[in-house]
Order: sequence, then C-alpha cells, then structure tokens
Amino acid sequence: MRVPGSVLWRLFLLIGSLAGLTTAQAADPQELDIILDRLEARYDVPGFAADFSQESTVKAMEITDTAAGRVLVRRPNMMRWEYLRPEPQLIVSDGKALWVHRPADNQVLTGSAPALFGDGKGAGFLTDMRLLRRKFTATRLEDRGDPFHRLKLLPIAKTPDISEVELTIDKESMLVLRIVTVNAYGDITRIELTNTRFFNEAPDPAQFRFDIPAGAEVLPLQGH
Repeated sequence: MRVPGSVLWRLFLLIGSLAGLTTAQAADPQELDIILDRLEARYDVPGFAADFSQESTVKAMEITDTAAGRVLVRRPNMMRWEYLRPEPQLIVSDGKALWVHRPADNQVLTGSAPALFGDGKGAGFLTDMRLLRRKFTATRLEDRGDPFHRLKLLPIAKTPDISEVELTIDKESMLVLRIVTVNAYGDITRIELTNTRFFNEAPDPAQFRFDIPAGAEVLPLQGH
C-alpha cells in the first residue's frame, strides 16, 4: 500500500530501531569503545553524501511504504534529505530551522531543527557521531561472524519519538550501512545507506537553507 505524501515526512522523523531481532552480547567495554572510536574517526570529516533507500511502517495504520533519494550532511548539525521516489520531497535543516517541502502539494512545513533532530532523533547523529556516546547507551549485538558490527542504542532521555536504534556498520570501512528504528508506538523505519562519499571541504551552507517558493502554503510542523 502506498503511503500518502502527507505522512511521508513523518515516517522519516520517526526513525528509532527494530527491537528484539538480535541478542545483546556480553559487554566488553573496551571493545565497544574501540568500535565507537573508529566510527567517530571515520566520520570526522567536514561532510559527506550518500544514497539512501527507506522502508517505513506505521503500525496503527498497517501501512508500509518504500522511498529512495540522497542525503547530504555538513558537520556538526546540518542535513539535507532529498527524496526522489516515490515523489519528490525535501527535508532540509541548517541546524536551527527545518523545512519540509512537498512540491506536489505546493506546501512547506517549518519547525525547529533541535526539536525534531535533537538528541540524535531523526538520524541526527549522522551529523556528529559523538552523539552516540552523549545521548545513547550503546551495547554490542551478537557477532554472527559476518563482516558487520551491530550496535544497539537506547536513548538516555526517554521520548515517544525514539525508543531504540540499531546500527549496522561495515567492520573494515566503518561505514554506517543500515539504521533500523522503532518508536514508542511500534512504527518501524529502516534506512539503507550506499555509495557514501566523504568530503575534504565542507558542503556549501546554502544547500542547507530553503527559500520558500512564492505562493506556497506554509504550515508549522505539528507539535512545534
């Protein structure tokens, strides 16, 4: 079933993790710290870009949909998620303000970036991997002998927006390949990241601002 464009942006903002699929491994704090050190070092760059595919399920509506596009990140707190399929849509933040542009409806939703991406919500930790230590309690998941690290992240500050995060990380490259999430309502989002490209220079900050088109309907993001 196709998710209407009016809820697609909300599916993205519900990013958390799929609980219960893997078993927490006996903790080795030193090994976990090494993994987090390597992850922080890998993403210690001015910015990066990647292609993404997304599968989102709203439990109460029994709706599952897929989407795809590209993401651009500028450290420490700017993001641009450009959806190309199933319909064009843009989620962009300069770290303070956030805009959601739905061209098909000639509509722009506006809100506060910290309110929606703060504490690592909405995959906000991609802009600064140090947030994983600051905002989450991390646990290694069972090693299946495959080439991936899997981390289970529980938010220190409990909110209905995010209850758990599971990251899949390539052991050799230390690239984040998958983010699987669930919120307090049981809504699940899976994001696969591919073709990640790191930049030696920060992306143009203008790409993280949005000029509202003339005649567009402007609405506040619900609850913000």
